[in-house]
Amino acid sequence: MSWGTELWDQFDNLEKHTQWGIDILEKYIKFVKERTEIELSYAKQLRNLAKKYQPKKNSKEEEEYRYTACKAFLSTLNEMNDYAGQHEVISENMTSNITVELARYVQELKQERKSYFHDGRKAQQHIEICWKQLESSKRRFERDCKEADRAQQYFEKMDADINVTKADVEKARQQAQVRHQMAEDSKADYSSILQKFNHEQHEYYYTHIPNIFQKIQEMEERRIVRIGESMKTYAEVDRQVIPIIGKCLDEIVKAAESIDQKNDSQLVIEAYKSGFEPPGDIEFEDYTQPMKRTVSDNSLSNSRGEGKPELKFGGKSKGKLWPFIKKNKLMSLLTSPHQPPPPPPASASPSAVPNGPQSPKQQKEPLSHRFNEFMVSKPKIHCFRSLKRGLSLKLGATPEDFSNLPPEQRRKKLQQKVDELNKEIQKEMDQRDAITKMKDVYLKNPQMGDPASLDHKLTEVSQNIEKLRLEAQKFEAWLAEVEGRLPARSEQARRQSGMFDAQNPATVNSCAQDRESSPDGSYTEEQSQEGEGKVLATDFDDEFDEEEPLPAIGTCKALYTFEGQNEGTISVAEGETLYVIEEDKGDGWTRIRRNEDEEGYVPTSYVEVYLDKNAKDP
Repeated sequence: MSWGTELWDQFDNLEKHTQWGIDILEKYIKFVKERTEIELSYAKQLRNLAKKYQPKKNSKEEEEYRYTACKAFLSTLNEMNDYAGQHEVISENMTSNITVELARYVQELKQERKSYFHDGRKAQQHIEICWKQLESSKRRFERDCKEADRAQQYFEKMDADINVTKADVEKARQQAQVRHQMAEDSKADYSSILQKFNHEQHEYYYTHIPNIFQKIQEMEERRIVRIGESMKTYAEVDRQVIPIIGKCLDEIVKAAESIDQKNDSQLVIEAYKSGFEPPGDIEFEDYTQPMKRTVSDNSLSNSRGEGKPELKFGGKSKGKLWPFIKKNKLMSLLTSPHQPPPPPPASASPSAVPNGPQSPKQQKEPLSHRFNEFMVSKPKIHCFRSLKRGLSLKLGATPEDFSNLPPEQRRKKLQQKVDELNKEIQKEMDQRDAITKMKDVYLKNPQMGDPASLDHKLTEVSQNIEKLRLEAQKFEAWLAEVEGRLPARSEQARRQSGMFDAQNPATVNSCAQDRESSPDGSYTEEQSQEGEGKVLATDFDDEFDEEEPLPAIGTCKALYTFEGQNEGTISVAEGETLYVIEEDKGDGWTRIRRNEDEEGYVPTSYVEVYLDKNAKDP
């Protein structure tokens, strides 16, 4: 069926229909364009999601990805990146193969449609002009006929009238003849124009309009075919990436199947194995037998008063009991909170006195008694090196030799450090070789550069290599010590390990020997040689019993409410009365006790202290 024969009189409707077809094509282009934007946005969100869960470099998370489950998760994240890339490919292909191509085609289609309808309007205008000419000739012929008829009637009237002169009759006759001739001419002209119009009209309806409408029909059919092909392309663009997306999903499944729970369990052992032996059996101590008890730590002052301390050790040493020691309690007793004390509230009464009048200064107690209290309240600390190490652990610092770690973990850390230093040394040596070669080139070809300009850089690299080698030797020595290739402690390290070498060498030596005994740096006593004496009774008791509480040295009243949120602090309410067990040492904190189980630090400016030498412990 042809539009030219069936729709010869539907020019305006065809014009509207073809414009609607172009609108549909533009709507489809807009749809595909929005789809490409969605694909890009989705790909971007997937990439951001994968990036968000990627392990940060040089962080603890990176170490966790040694486990197969974490590796599988990392592979999933990488595959999600590839998955996002395929959605970007979809967007790019749809943009280039559909959006851009159809946009160009729409412009061509609009120009072609405009040309066809311009020809149609031109043909319409031509036939309308011919019709107007026909109407004009027809009206002229009609008018001339009427004029000729009136002239004839006038001539006949004049001829019949006897009163009219012969000249007037002749004039009327001539006028009638002229009008009759004009009518004949108009008739001939009208006939000619009518024939021409009929020919033009036939050409218009059977030749020009059918040809134009046929071209418009072909144009519309091409548009329909083109939009169908674009829809196929739309599907094919998706279909092309399906195999790659399938491979991404297959890789995710493969990564999931690669998870090895046994391997992960072994990695946990390697990560947290301390290298310590389980604690040995505790020997039974028979107190029913008559025996001379050794002097305990809390009677050290008495033994000194007698002239010579009797420090005897039992024939069999007790097992290592460090797993049962309360590690954090000792440090909370020794150190005040790390943060500076908060300032008092702004609404403080101006009449409030932070510390009140100072009580009379206490008399100095004998050094032996002070040392006795220190030994009773802090039986786990045997040297100041252990105290220093405990403080560094509490403050979050890590010793350079990783001595705060168990032997196995320390060995791994040291080995890792040695490997890193060796890599850096190799890198510097490669750089030195490159500079040396460049210098040789400059020596052979002075026009390429000055050899002396590389001396400074060469010296700097050599110094870096020497520093790295010294550092590596230091860590290798520590590693050899841990692996047992060298003595447990060098003489120099032993001198640095404590501050009481001269006063109490036995304590320092026990610290050095027990260095590897505790995972957190709080040392316990090592086994001693059999037959040298008996074990101190208080050492055994203090492993399990609570430390003896410090005596109260006064009372205090809380001026403000304080919420103790940090470790080592205690919460107090305004107006509450508590016991003071340790004065402010200059750091802005005062140690107080509410009852036997609740004690800690509060800011000195939050309480009013009343020191009383005769105050009793609740």
